[in-house]
Amino acid sequence: MSGLRDLIVFDRIRFFLPLPTLLSAVLSLSGCFLAGCEQAAEVPVEADVQELPELEALVVTVDLQTWPAILRSHGSLVPDEVAIVGARIEGRVDQVHVDLGDLVPEGTPLVTLAQQEYRLLAAQAEAQLLQARSAVGLVEDAAVSSLNPENAPPVREQKALWNETLASLERARQLKARNAITPAELEQISAAAEVAEARYRSALNSVREKIAVIELREAELALARENLAQTEILAPFTGLVQLRQVSPGSYVRAGDPIVTVVRTDQLRFRGIIPERYALQIGAGQLVTVDVESVAEPLQLQISRISPAVDLTSRSLLFEAVIDNQQRQLRSGLFAEARIVTDPDATALVIPESSLVEFAGSEKVWKIEDGRTREQQVLTGERRDGRILVLQGLKPGDRILQDGVSGRVARIVPSADGGSPAAGAE
Repeated sequence: MSGLRDLIVFDRIRFFLPLPTLLSAVLSLSGCFLAGCEQAAEVPVEADVQELPELEALVVTVDLQTWPAILRSHGSLVPDEVAIVGARIEGRVDQVHVDLGDLVPEGTPLVTLAQQEYRLLAAQAEAQLLQARSAVGLVEDAAVSSLNPENAPPVREQKALWNETLASLERARQLKARNAITPAELEQISAAAEVAEARYRSALNSVREKIAVIELREAELALARENLAQTEILAPFTGLVQLRQVSPGSYVRAGDPIVTVVRTDQLRFRGIIPERYALQIGAGQLVTVDVESVAEPLQLQISRISPAVDLTSRSLLFEAVIDNQQRQLRSGLFAEARIVTDPDATALVIPESSLVEFAGSEKVWKIEDGRTREQQVLTGERRDGRILVLQGLKPGDRILQDGVSGRVARIVPSADGGSPAAGAE
């Protein structure tokens, strides 16, 4: 229709054009687009390289460096001695002399049990011993070993009677030889002598029995006194109270735990290593131990190694002694040990500043043909500002020292020496 105009919308802009004019414009634009695509396809790649921006930066040549082989182990600090002090006798707790964290020198009373009953038992045993000693006439303070059964009064009495009958028997034999007495009278006197001998032997055995009773009473008295002494429970060594397990009024039986005492003036780092490293450590080998909450690492020596690998975890246990005279360290602290197994080992390492980490990936800016590009790498341990490279680089590769400032560009090695890291160009 003549004079009519159609409404056309391009990129949200409204145009009012006659229909013939509109068709001419569309054909013209299509030709331009096709011409532009053909022209862009003809641009060489070298033009993009030449148009890259320049980047002046420090460059590092990757090479093998000394990287001692270090075996790491996790463990904890354990006390040198741990004693769960128990009661050797039963009784009621009368007094508790210590509490959690107290320092107790060796021999310090920890707990006292009720003593009255044991005092009475000791007095009873002492009285029974005195009675037994009096029965054989053993003077006070005289040792029972000094008593000769032959000198006991009952034995001496029977010995005298026996000697008398022996003398009578000898006279009777002389009279019989002269036919002064009858054979029956001689037999009667001989029988009396045998009876006297039997009484002597019986008296001697009786005295020996009483001596044995004395020794028994002495043992009973010693036991009663020992039980009385055990009412006061003492610290077995100088240490700290880790746990108090009773209170006054509690009733304990023999063997019940009373107080747990730990010796911490000397601690032990106890760690484990995998089975495959079992032959790489030995007693006396240096070990560096990093303890939680301690700023400086501890330089120790391996003191003990388990003779067998644990069959469950397939690991080997070792210990290193820590001098803790000031008791600054506490048992149970977590620690990590480092053992140098090969001080001359080498590895491929890069400066820590060269690594760029993002979203779990690790990369460096590698230089090839004068330009930079991203290179994915796999890294390992980090030490003293350097990182071990496991995959992605090889000796002789060149990378940017400062990975954060890296981008795709033509690299211009920096002329500003400043204080670059080792290996910077």
